[in-house]
Amino acid sequence: MTDNKFSIVRLILNADKFEILVKPDPALDYKLGKKVDISNILVSDEIYSDANKGTRVPNEKLIKNFKTKDQIEIAKQILEHGDVNLTTDQRRRMVEEKKKQIIQYISRNFIDPKTHLPHPPLRIENAMEQIRLVIDPFKRSEEQAKKIIDSLRKILPLKSENLQLIVTVPSQFSAQSYSIIKGIGDLKDEKWLQDGSLQVIIEINAGIRGTFIERINSITKGSAQIQEQ
Repeated sequence: MTDNKFSIVRLILNADKFEILVKPDPALDYKLGKKVDISNILVSDEIYSDANKGTRVPNEKLIKNFKTKDQIEIAKQILEHGDVNLTTDQRRRMVEEKKKQIIQYISRNFIDPKTHLPHPPLRIENAMEQIRLVIDPFKRSEEQAKKIIDSLRKILPLKSENLQLIVTVPSQFSAQSYSIIKGIGDLKDEKWLQDGSLQVIIEINAGIRGTFIERINSITKGSAQIQEQ
């Protein structure tokens, strides 16, 4: 029953097991926070104690644990709080996406102390493979990245370093640039010059220096002045 057509969501309450049959992709979308109607998720509204065997849960046990025997309402609760049995393809796709996010986080927040530049993504990926990282498809990428930094440092020199930049943006690009600047780093100072230009001092992680400069130059068509303090 857990092939590519159907999947199981399981919830255990008070030592009792409750399972529902769902369509894999809509169920996963729902668990990841997307809005999906319950009718597009459920294969049936039956509540099972063992979906593979087709064993249904008696009404009295439903009422005891969920305070209702409305199976649609119970299915919603199981979907909300239960564990999704991912298909092989879903797990592979989620792990690959999570791996990319972890690599991106490390690249943005850590640099090579020798070059003061971010490590290339492939180098980070190779180091992750050497420490045999097991990626949880549901845990936040930032949380997982922070837990492996010490292990990665045994293979890859990593340093977290901040720097301050003085950025001066011509008046015609100031409004658009300001929202980008404020969203990327820690704004230490800002002032408007007599000609309408915006000048700010911003602290950013050294790992995103190149990305930050590219974004500002793209918005200002290369007219911004950027220098390290």
